[in-house]
Amino acid sequence: MIKRYLELGPIVGTHGVRGEMKHDYWCASPEFVQPLKADFLDPEGNRSVDVLSARPHKKQVLLILKGVDSVEKAEALRDTVLYIRREDAGLKDGAWFIAELIGCTAYDADDPEKVWGVITDVYNTGANDIWVIRTPDGRDVHIPAIKDVVLGADVAENKAVIRPLKGLFDDAH
Repeated sequence: MIKRYLELGPIVGTHGVRGEMKHDYWCASPEFVQPLKADFLDPEGNRSVDVLSARPHKKQVLLILKGVDSVEKAEALRDTVLYIRREDAGLKDGAWFIAELIGCTAYDADDPEKVWGVITDVYNTGANDIWVIRTPDGRDVHIPAIKDVVLGADVAENKAVIRPLKGLFDDAH
């Protein structure tokens, strides 16, 4: 399902005493966060905040937000999840965010009537992403999100098309 506002990740702490914050990003790299000029403090986009600075720091991004100029103000935002407008992400046509993939129904590439289940989670092993698909009987099956298995997804249609490797769903159906 296409979402207008997407989770960028939480503020997890402060850095220094002038309001700089540690941000755990839920995207591919800190470079994705750096050019963003506005974030939102809620999933509806009602509370916007200007990003004055964003820079990589270890496995996080250090942020300075307009109006947050003390450690106390920064600490008050701890655990706040930041959001971005989807259109600000610069995604190519046909691309999606993991948050949009969650909830999509996985259909069989060779039999479009066959439903394998619903995508409930995505995680990364280092080599590739793994999709967790909950089967109609409630079992979770983990499939590699590689080009031989995942043939495509249309988050606007809430649909993914897969060709599972032999044996992945044997106990599920």
